[in-house]
Amino acid sequence: MPTFSAIIWFAFGLLIMRYVWKFGLGMLKSMTSTLPEPPPSGEMRRINVRYRCSVCGVEIRMVMAPDEDPPPPRHCLEDMDLVAPIE
Repeated sequence: MPTFSAIIWFAFGLLIMRYVWKFGLGMLKSMTSTLPEPPPSGEMRRINVRYRCSVCGVEIRMVMAPDEDPPPPRHCLEDMDLVAPIE
């Protein structure tokens, strides 16, 4: 007759196996799904870039734009410099 601790370890192993199985199936399903279509032209897209004014040093972060690569905004009557895309 198995001891109580052996039954607990067996049940714990079954729970871990179920979690790994579900996680693996989820990963496989995510790799087979298709990417969504890009939004139509003129709709806002999510971006994440930072710009800095070369004259006064003010920085802005742009998070929405109509294009994935928008033109730089203007500040102090000059185009702002791209600092770095935020990952």
